[in-house]
Amino acid sequence: MEAQWKSELMRALPGAQILWDEPMKGHTTMNVGGPADAFFQPKNTAQLHAGLIVAREQGVPALIVGNGSNLIVREGGIRGLVVQIGAAMGACRIQGRKAVVQAGCSLPFLAREAIQKNLAGLEFAAGIPGSVGGAVAMNAGAYGGTIADCLKAARVIDRDNVLRDIVVKPDDMGYRTTIFGREGMTVLEAEFEFRYDKGGEARKAYDDFRARRQEKQPLDQPSAGSVFKRPEGHFAGQLIEAAGLKGFSIGGAQVSTKHAGFIVNTGGATADDVLALIAEIQTRVQEASGIRLETEVKIVGE
Repeated sequence: MEAQWKSELMRALPGAQILWDEPMKGHTTMNVGGPADAFFQPKNTAQLHAGLIVAREQGVPALIVGNGSNLIVREGGIRGLVVQIGAAMGACRIQGRKAVVQAGCSLPFLAREAIQKNLAGLEFAAGIPGSVGGAVAMNAGAYGGTIADCLKAARVIDRDNVLRDIVVKPDDMGYRTTIFGREGMTVLEAEFEFRYDKGGEARKAYDDFRARRQEKQPLDQPSAGSVFKRPEGHFAGQLIEAAGLKGFSIGGAQVSTKHAGFIVNTGGATADDVLALIAEIQTRVQEASGIRLETEVKIVGE
């Protein structure tokens, strides 16, 4: 059965480079994770669609990832097909106040392009190491801003493998949740509408946010960004630090000494180390404050 779905995948994707038993540690910013049964990076929507159709017809699970900046893959790896939407599907077109951007476009690149064209609305994304597709799917945000503030529409493949254009409504987007994630849609392209930065305030904010990230976040070490959602009325990093966990390690995974909201790979960490550290943080923060931290990172695999 396994040989059948793999041969069907190769037949449907002539010319595509499909990697078998591919270690996911090379495709996540935390640098951990076991192997994916099959891994490929589509060159266009047609290839992506074809791969998903084969997976559905063969009863094989398919996981869509971006640049792996918000992803922890367990050591057992991922059964089925992993599709990474990358730079080959990263076109970005900005005209006036509107932008049409493919899912593989770098979010920091889009934020920088908007600022350079005196457009406001995405300055919070300065330095967020993600792709547009992933940012749209989870409603990424920081410093009081979110993707929902400027997202107008998206082109997706739904869970039935049907191409759809979605006009975004207010109740489609919440804190780190969206209609796209809840309904298993794959984001292909997003349409944004920005404001003109008439007074230069957005550019100042953009520069400030970049400087803050450089100063306060462990950008020089492998991590998956902010690990936990912000509890209402609190900051996760402050709660973790107050519980005495700043610098605490399990194996090669460490609560960052620079920002306690981050877990970093100090070298040779495994996914088991990271997950054990997450669990320990949750337990000790709850004991200290009564607050149960919820993970913001996506944890997948066996």
